[in-house]
Amino acid sequence: MGKSALVVFLSLFLVLAIAPATPALAEAKHVSAKKNTKKTAAKTTAKTASKATGKKTAAAGGSRKHQVIAARGHKQGSIASFDKNEKLVKKVVMVHGRRKVTYQRVAFAPVVPALPPVLSAGEQAGLNLTRDPLELKSSVALVLDQNSSEVLLDKNSQVALPIASLTKLMTSMVVVESKQDMNEVLSVTDDDIDREKHSSSRLRIGSQLTRADMLHIALMSSENRAASALGRNYPGGLPAFVAAMNAKAKALGMTETHYVDSTGLSHLNVASARDLSRLVMAAYQHPIIRQYSTDSKYVVEPGGRSLQYSTSNHLVENPEWQIGLQKTGYINEAGRCMVMQTTIDGRQIVMVFLDSRGKYSRQADADRVRRWLAEAHPSTLTGVKVADRQS
Repeated sequence: MGKSALVVFLSLFLVLAIAPATPALAEAKHVSAKKNTKKTAAKTTAKTASKATGKKTAAAGGSRKHQVIAARGHKQGSIASFDKNEKLVKKVVMVHGRRKVTYQRVAFAPVVPALPPVLSAGEQAGLNLTRDPLELKSSVALVLDQNSSEVLLDKNSQVALPIASLTKLMTSMVVVESKQDMNEVLSVTDDDIDREKHSSSRLRIGSQLTRADMLHIALMSSENRAASALGRNYPGGLPAFVAAMNAKAKALGMTETHYVDSTGLSHLNVASARDLSRLVMAAYQHPIIRQYSTDSKYVVEPGGRSLQYSTSNHLVENPEWQIGLQKTGYINEAGRCMVMQTTIDGRQIVMVFLDSRGKYSRQADADRVRRWLAEAHPSTLTGVKVADRQS
């Protein structure tokens, strides 16, 4: 009985002792589990964050790498585009015994596309394809005996072409034969500016020279403003002067000739070599034209300052030549042109060269003709087709 009561008491004690502890233990276990869950989650989060950070770092590193590459490319692009006439050149130098590679910007001349040559009127007509035994560079040539008018060489002499400043030979004829006062002072005005070819001039606007000086430098050095001033100061002005030029050409039998100005800057001033030979022989009758056209140098003083002009034909200063009259001319449409009266072995000769390609080709053609005349003494040049001649 006593044992039974003791067992019951112990059972009740255990029940009462254990009963309140169970929830606490459960709660403790729950808290512990919760803590463990948080730790696990934290570790997972940390691992995830670490991975994410690693990826982000790698991405950032890659991004920086690309940024550096892009920056380098941008820098190179900026250098390349800084100046299209510059390029980068690699240069290896030694610094303290070690090789160092550097890059330098170096300027270079830009490649300018070649423009097609401007064809003259003679080239457009195919006259430059005409062959002759002397292999002249001029598309048109005429050589004749001044006294007998015998044609010694004829190459396309009947074709009318632009004559450029050969025009000034007719300008001088009109001025001299009009008997105007050669000591009258003429002024260069805005009307004398070349608006046809935009050529330059040493005579400034307002320059003043006598008519004789204007004629001198127009013939000797082909001064365009001087020739323009001569035409403007003709009675009736430039239109009357041009009309007088054409009237004189007609009187001389220059049937393929036409003038529109006194300078020759217009390509509409045209003549044939045959016509120009007549002009040379007529102009040769005036001593002042012979003198002015064959001077090698001349000094004028427009506005109190001295200007020295030189001849446009270097053959004038050549002792091998005896030149009595000459005139040169050039514009794109005309090519290089030249007319001369000269004496070869006591024989007076008239030469006309039109549409020659090359700065000195017309003078070279004259040299060929002079040697041929001096060595062969021909009456006519065989092998060259002589055009139908006018009486």
